[in-house]
Amino acid sequence: MKRANVRFLALVPAFVWIAAAAAAEPAQTVSGEAVYQRWCSHCHSAGRGNPGTESLKVKYGDRLPSVLLERTDLDAAAVKLFVRQGVLSMPPFRKTEITDVELAALGDYVAKKHVKP
Repeated sequence: MKRANVRFLALVPAFVWIAAAAAAEPAQTVSGEAVYQRWCSHCHSAGRGNPGTESLKVKYGDRLPSVLLERTDLDAAAVKLFVRQGVLSMPPFRKTEITDVELAALGDYVAKKHVKP
């Protein structure tokens, strides 16, 4: 039992160093547009064959745009909820796929970038 504790204690300084190095790195800016292009555009772009666009067309008809970036009714909180929980045929995305920082940037991009003044 003592041997296992010694091995564990030998690893503690490595974890402390890694945590300190991560904290010392400057925060990187995440592009909501880049996250959208990586994870969303292949389903939510304009045109036929995009399952997210086609699903929204069936759901809303002509009441709302079926192309996600043409929507003006979505706020960042709704985007985050849909991404984490999934909706209709859209699967949920885990934090290992889209981090919380990336999700915040994505929510802002979809909600604010395309709102018409």
